[in-house]
Amino acid sequence: MTGVRTETGDAAAYSGELGPVRVESSPVGPIVRPPDPTDLVILYLHGDRHLAGTPESALDLAERLALRTGAVVVCPRYRTSFPGALDDVHAVYDSCRARGPVALAGERLGAGLAASLLVRLRDMGAAAPQCAVLGSALLDLTLDAPSLLFNAAAEPSFDLDELRLRAALYAAGTDPTNPLLSPLHANLHGLPPVQLLVAGTDPLLDDSLGFAARAARSGVTVDLRVREDAERLRPETVTAMAGFIRAWTRSEGSSRPA
Repeated sequence: MTGVRTETGDAAAYSGELGPVRVESSPVGPIVRPPDPTDLVILYLHGDRHLAGTPESALDLAERLALRTGAVVVCPRYRTSFPGALDDVHAVYDSCRARGPVALAGERLGAGLAASLLVRLRDMGAAAPQCAVLGSALLDLTLDAPSLLFNAAAEPSFDLDELRLRAALYAAGTDPTNPLLSPLHANLHGLPPVQLLVAGTDPLLDDSLGFAARAARSGVTVDLRVREDAERLRPETVTAMAGFIRAWTRSEGSSRPA
């Protein structure tokens, strides 16, 4: 899919195959609105392996996801340490639920936050999102996974020492096995359907594999997709996310191609 984004003050328009997508500023972060939106809301949590980044870094994917699903996509800002980050995305989730059915999605740290939010909502007895999509998820801040070492050479920009430093700052003194900090260590019973997307060469591969196995053993519907490398995964990401979200959400309005 190709398209062009044009800046127009506080909003931007992205023209894709299905029409213009508007990106609006808001107190919580950018909001992406497709043409003829349904009542579905996707809460998309940005993040990278180094626990940095901004919502704006997720806009290209969010725009394409909005076009594919017809959903309004909210890309919130959140604090850079625990538990503030989780509190922030929880608050935005509650506001999204007032608009309509909600799906969660995220990448790297954002995917880990999405999984943590699923666990917190389940523990509170609160309404869960209809599904969640986790891309290259950082799910275990103990950082003991073998893939962190075995796959490091596949990504020249990956620095395990830097990740350990940033993870310690993010944890802010919390035990890294805390299930709301590292959802790989959580009880996963009762979670909604989850899709995990990851490359076989990703240093975070074991986080997705471990989470998928534990979730499946807990009776959670799991769609695990592992591709050979990031170059193979990247072209499929939006289509896979959109297809999974559309399969597990109920929303009103016009349909979009998967």
